[in-house]
Amino acid sequence: MSKLRLGPIVEEKPVKLTVELPGALFRMLGEYAREHARATDLAEPLPPERLVAPMLERFMVTDRAFARRRKA
Repeated sequence: MSKLRLGPIVEEKPVKLTVELPGALFRMLGEYAREHARATDLAEPLPPERLVAPMLERFMVTDRAFARRRKA
């Protein structure tokens, strides 16, 4: 099995954000949560909403154009 891009999730004080997602995307997040639990040896998958922030962070950290513009 290939390695998931999302690793262990660090606990941090949350900031509440309300987002509307299409049902299909929410279901995919649930599937990803189950795969993430298997890949990181969690007893239970995290709720899908707990994956959104780490996924967004991972996306922005690996976006080279964004990194270049932040430095400028």
